Amino acid sequence: MFRYTLIVVGKMKQRALANLCADYEKRLKRQGNFEVVELKDGTVESEGKRILEAIEKRGDAKVYVLAEEGEGMPSVAFSEALARLQGRPAVFVIGGAYGLLDAVKARADVRLSLPAMTFTHEMARTLLCEQLFRADAIQRGSGYHHA
Repeated sequence: MFRYTLIVVGKMKQRALANLCADYEKRLKRQGNFEVVELKDGTVESEGKRILEAIEKRGDAKVYVLAEEGEGMPSVAFSEALARLQGRPAVFVIGGAYGLLDAVKARADVRLSLPAMTFTHEMARTLLCEQLFRADAIQRGSGYHHA
């Protein structure tokens, strides 16, 4: 069973994306332990401080930070990496509209990148939730992922 925490800056404002993201979050909660921590928008510095505090509250969790200079990973490889955690909690961080504090990037165990295009933080959140659900589906052998 997985234990994932998604730490994000800002609320979902676009209704269509918010609904889609909420659907994936609901599915993830049914499959394991999943929580979303929404932090208030602010300066990169104030957001970074709150992100680091939220990470530290999660103890020994493996920390994945979404950053454009991060490593891209195919869905199956992502699923395999999460399976290797063997129940260890994982934290996924998505910064706000102006990016992440360098100290947050430095705290990451893994810097992860979505495709090499730029996405809004709301789109990034939705894409990450879908990929977390897909990773779990791959591990369970569900028909959701067609390889």
